[in-house]
Amino acid sequence: MTHKPDIIRIAQAIFTVSDLNASREFYVDLLGMNVLHEENNALYLRGVEDREWTLKLEQCGEGETPRVRHLGYRVRDEAALDALVGLADEQKLPHRWEEELDRPRMLRMQDPFGIPVVFYHDVKTHPWLLQEYHQHRGPGLQRVDHCNVRVPDVKATLDWYCAELGFRVSEYTVDEQGGYWAAWIQRRGGVHDFALTNGAGPCLHHWAYWMPDAMSIIKTCDILAGARMPERIERGPGRHGVSNAFFLYIRDPDGHRIELYTSDYITVDPDFEPIRWLRDDPRRQTLWGAKTPRSWFEEASPMEAFGGGIQEAKEGPLTGIPVHVI
Repeated sequence: MTHKPDIIRIAQAIFTVSDLNASREFYVDLLGMNVLHEENNALYLRGVEDREWTLKLEQCGEGETPRVRHLGYRVRDEAALDALVGLADEQKLPHRWEEELDRPRMLRMQDPFGIPVVFYHDVKTHPWLLQEYHQHRGPGLQRVDHCNVRVPDVKATLDWYCAELGFRVSEYTVDEQGGYWAAWIQRRGGVHDFALTNGAGPCLHHWAYWMPDAMSIIKTCDILAGARMPERIERGPGRHGVSNAFFLYIRDPDGHRIELYTSDYITVDPDFEPIRWLRDDPRRQTLWGAKTPRSWFEEASPMEAFGGGIQEAKEGPLTGIPVHVI
């Protein structure tokens, strides 16, 4: 390969759901996400700063398990797509061309670890709603921020994404023997576009949206409590040691995990050095020392296989979870 793919950022995901009306109530009526397009079996949603749809909710087929169809990245230009095709051919990775609403040419690829990813450059954008305050609803989801995938081999996945796709490490976690347990990697100069967590996978751990401030995250808790849905709140609000972010994790009606996230930092300076954490440091999980629900480590959304159906989740060599759980 003569050129490395130039990836800009994480940009979109597709979830399948068992009841589109229930998902609409959660994402639109309660979280206030904006419907950009609507079809009989799908909703295309965005935050107020997103200029394109960032989350598609698609009705499952009869008898199907809700899953993540793919995670999507925006690339710099068509040459980046050509480089990705070259990479896929060179490494014999399954790939094909697809299209979606507003995205006429997307390269779908199953990476070497089974994660379904798409890459695209050409996209129809729409006026943002950031300053259309009279249209804002709910707590104020602003823009897509990152995704986190549970994988059986964090180090191998990390190395491939950095070597082949140009990702950079911002923070990482090792166990007492030096085994890589988690990593946060990025393209756009924030803490992460993509995080990796050890466990059976590949499975989506969470999909995250940036929030304007900590009070908007607290407002989310009030909205869910007022709607008599406190069980949708899984973890937080709190502050991570990793990333310094103020966070909240919530679960949609199908169990897909959404993180609402704010207050991290930039990593663009050339002398930035990745931050190392030990797995069992309680400040890593939550700076304030609060314990994490066991479900946060043990539950995740299945991902779609390249040929259809669900990608088999496989265990890796590292086992166990951090000690600070409830």
